[in-house]
Amino acid sequence: MADKVQLGCLLPTRGLLLEDSKPTDAESVLRLATWAEEAGIDSVWVGDSLTAKPRLEAMTTLAAIAARTSRVRLGTAVMLMALRHPVLLAQMVGTVDLISGGRLQLGVGVGGAFNPMQRAEWRNADVNQRTRAPRLEEMMQVIKGLGSGQPYTFDGKHFQLDDVVMEPTPVQSSGVPVYVGVHWHGRGDGQGAQRERQARRAARLADGIISISATPDEFVEMTDTVRDYYAEYQRNPDDMSSVMYMTVNLDEDVARAEAEAEDWLLGYYGANIWGDRWGPFGDAERVRERIHAYAEAGADQIVVRFASYRQEEQMQTFLEQVAPDFRR
Repeated sequence: MADKVQLGCLLPTRGLLLEDSKPTDAESVLRLATWAEEAGIDSVWVGDSLTAKPRLEAMTTLAAIAARTSRVRLGTAVMLMALRHPVLLAQMVGTVDLISGGRLQLGVGVGGAFNPMQRAEWRNADVNQRTRAPRLEEMMQVIKGLGSGQPYTFDGKHFQLDDVVMEPTPVQSSGVPVYVGVHWHGRGDGQGAQRERQARRAARLADGIISISATPDEFVEMTDTVRDYYAEYQRNPDDMSSVMYMTVNLDEDVARAEAEAEDWLLGYYGANIWGDRWGPFGDAERVRERIHAYAEAGADQIVVRFASYRQEEQMQTFLEQVAPDFRR
């Protein structure tokens, strides 16, 4: 019996720019989105960056996909929200939710500053990298407040608003859901403190979590911890949603899959930042087993990204050999 988990696919909005020739259109990305919808996939997602990892801009791309599709939900995995101003972003969120008929969801994260290109990205956006976490927290509050359609006032350290009314507002009655990044790796003192900050941020401000690095066992521990904090903040733990973001390479030849994935990750990030936490790389059965493991760990949605320069081939294999196992 299929697990009751929603499946999503990340679209190659960065991969389009990693190709040998400069793209003249975004048709390949839009085509993959329609393939996913036609195959019964629940959601499609796009990544985000300005200059560190150049790609198609997230919200305008989702608006184009919304116009090409009618059912599939649209998400960001993940948006570096703190690179933007919340009033402009609130207008974009309301617009895309309106165009899509209420299909938007946002995975958001603090974002990294561990290499020169990432640090330059924050400078290019005129944002102090050291303030990106508190800036994100304020933005999450402002986006939610402006989404109400009522005059909204906010007095924060980074943003101040006085009776601002934003239109259009999201079509979704409870607003666009926001899932904040929570990572659950490492056991050192510094990592433990970081994990607690992330878990508390999710419990205070978000509609759920999105993780990219947790193992299935860690995913259980992570979601249990966030639910405990939900209760501490007098929120209903049952209202929390959870998303797991997997990176796979589908190939019957495991060695070839691993080699291509490693090369792709180095080209994508400039470093293999999560080591053996990526994957699985190999045949469809290994990918199905891993998705089942996260579903059993309690993930509500699983987003699959293909660590490959053969995006259309990977998507076809996934839709034919993996996705049917999870049709509800």
